[in-house]
Amino acid sequence: MTAGWEGIEVLDQNVKSEPKDHQLELDKAFARTFETEEGKKVLKHLIEKTLEQPTWIPGLDNSYGYAREGQNSIVREINQRIERAKS
Repeated sequence: MTAGWEGIEVLDQNVKSEPKDHQLELDKAFARTFETEEGKKVLKHLIEKTLEQPTWIPGLDNSYGYAREGQNSIVREINQRIERAKS
């Protein structure tokens, strides 16, 4: 492994990403799932329980905020995939 920026570039070249067509199919699957009445209810519930709640409350351990932000990121990803499928 090379030190410095060169090492980062080498690591970056080794990262494998999902093929675009697989990603698009997955995005469409999310959109189909959450466009049903039941899916809309579930997504609304997830948003109310995650994104619309505080991620951290003063006095609580910092790890609570980290865990909550992880929950939020899942709901954000669902929304992003739905939006990508629409475009």
